[in-house]
Amino acid sequence: MIMMQVAFQGERGAYSEAAALEYFGQAIEPVPCPSFDEVFAQVESGAVDRGIVPVENSLGGSIHRNYDLFMRHQLHLVGEKIHRVRHCLIGLPGATLDDITLVRSHPQALAQCEHYIDRRGLRCEVVYDTAGAVKMLKDSGQREHAAIASRRAAEVYEMQILEAGIEDDEANYTRFVVLAREPIVPQSPAKTSIVFTLKNQPGALFKALSVFALRDLDLTKIESRPLAGTPWDYLFYLDFSGSVTDEVSHRALDHLSEYATTLRVLGSYSRDMQ
Repeated sequence: MIMMQVAFQGERGAYSEAAALEYFGQAIEPVPCPSFDEVFAQVESGAVDRGIVPVENSLGGSIHRNYDLFMRHQLHLVGEKIHRVRHCLIGLPGATLDDITLVRSHPQALAQCEHYIDRRGLRCEVVYDTAGAVKMLKDSGQREHAAIASRRAAEVYEMQILEAGIEDDEANYTRFVVLAREPIVPQSPAKTSIVFTLKNQPGALFKALSVFALRDLDLTKIESRPLAGTPWDYLFYLDFSGSVTDEVSHRALDHLSEYATTLRVLGSYSRDMQ
């Protein structure tokens, strides 16, 4: 049986890998990549079937790098997964909480556990990836060091969870999107992601957004990013409830094209209702 290959950024045990397994199930081959750029490149080249990347965290906000990469690659968004982030303090087998003096992780994970780290009086060291911190811990063999990562990362590298659920805010979710070379027709409820540019003139954004309000289409996300090569002009990324196959959504996009100087549909996909 040939398994679907799904690229993600990070080491085995990363939250992106966990999101991929939640979305597709266990019958896939997760393919770790060193960067988000590599995930996009692997999908676009056909080296893998799908990619999965984070686009926003409920505490840390948007992952701007991936929004920029949407414009550099001709890929389609075909799925969405909202993943609950549960951080664990992970040590070597046999280590205890009292042994730990230093903790390593990705800067966002360290920030999300800041109060816990301060309360325990631990020193911090920033590394490139949460799961990578666990891999480094295993390689180092230093009993007084720990990593902050997922439960899955502890299992993958056969490390010990010293304490689970150490994040400062339990309402910690990351939204991932699935990348593919071809679009799909989604099942309801659906969501559509688009990107567009506007003339820099009074009321332009108001007019653009009004095409959705007039048709009672719910806007779930709007993000602006600088337009490369034209200072103080912007790309607007927007998500709305509905599919391009719906007549009302189709009319809204036709109406938007009257105001937008450029308009691209990134994809319609089934909405994760978690």
